[in-house]
Amino acid sequence: MATPDSKIHRGLLSVAAYAGMFVFGIVMALLGTILPVLSARLEFQASSIGTLFLVMNFAMLASSLLLGVAMDRFGMKPPLAAGPLLVAASLVMILRADTFAALIPTAVLLGVGGGALNGATNTLVADLHDEPKRKSSALNVLGVFFGFGALFLPFTIGALLVALGLEYLLLFAALLCIAAGVFSAVLRFAPPKQRQQVPFAAMPRFIRSPLVLFAAVLLFFQSGVEFTLGGYIATYLTNAMGLAVSSASFVLAGYWAALMVSRIALSRMLLGGDPHRFVALCALTACAGAVLTVVASSPALAAAAIVFTGLALAGIYPTVLGITGAEFREHSGTVFGLLFTVALTGGMTLPWVAGKAAQAAGLRWVFVIVAVSFGAIFVLGRLIARPAQIRRRLLTDEQI
Repeated sequence: MATPDSKIHRGLLSVAAYAGMFVFGIVMALLGTILPVLSARLEFQASSIGTLFLVMNFAMLASSLLLGVAMDRFGMKPPLAAGPLLVAASLVMILRADTFAALIPTAVLLGVGGGALNGATNTLVADLHDEPKRKSSALNVLGVFFGFGALFLPFTIGALLVALGLEYLLLFAALLCIAAGVFSAVLRFAPPKQRQQVPFAAMPRFIRSPLVLFAAVLLFFQSGVEFTLGGYIATYLTNAMGLAVSSASFVLAGYWAALMVSRIALSRMLLGGDPHRFVALCALTACAGAVLTVVASSPALAAAAIVFTGLALAGIYPTVLGITGAEFREHSGTVFGLLFTVALTGGMTLPWVAGKAAQAAGLRWVFVIVAVSFGAIFVLGRLIARPAQIRRRLLTDEQI
């Protein structure tokens, strides 16, 4: 694997990844933040919102799979430079939209740009570090910038919407996206890892790999849990626990803040620990938090359990990516593309299942599904750890 030739250069590439992940955070929070404002001007029904999310997620899923393969052949500069520009274009198109139908192309651009950034930023950071512990640590730091991006628009719109208006806030966000794209465009990246051909032919081999298979299913549940919690926390606290909307919003903000704080702490802890054990511990602890949320008899206890769950689950996704990236250094783009595709499928499927369960049996069942998912993540994490333990034993025997 070709690596950057100086510590400063590696640092600049890390900054490019952080900026790209910040923009991806904006993508993930954008529709949920601005649609209540746009609904009054464009006069669309709440049922139409689901269409936009479906279009964006499908575009992101397709983008993740195809661009993962393309990165191994053409390098990471194209998605890191073009992804933010696509997001900026979508923000401008939102301002010009005068019908609901005009929002559909913006959802496509958001999905393609977001999928490119999610894959490229994670792959770049993983490739900048050789040891599995350092990969997992660095990917946890990267996740913090996703949190900053996800909180950026909700906080600025909440604080400045009346004073500045939606147009100026979205234009400012578009300028930040353009700056991120231009910054990546002027940097020099490592050459592509597969220069001869687009490695489609290698994909069946990766799909048959037990590590890729178990990691993909694990991330299916993990991504599904994160989408489910982000979508149902406020509804659960208001409808099932009787909290006011403003109080539930503070708990939701606390949940996202807990993820960010936890990833900062884990980025240090992982340097001295076993990533596989961290995944198992995080899964068990998060499962306990979800169970506590189900049985909580007061809003305060439910809120504390939700924040605790956020603290616990934060390290799973980036740590598993670090473990997998260390095993497939020369095809990390392709493998990450497969993982992100399955993860996004979970992000679309599990919230839908949770919604059906909530409608049929009550909102508490949402957190029952979350708890069961964390149990599955624990089992899959131990299956991933088993080959690594065997390799360590063989290496010890050879040294003896």
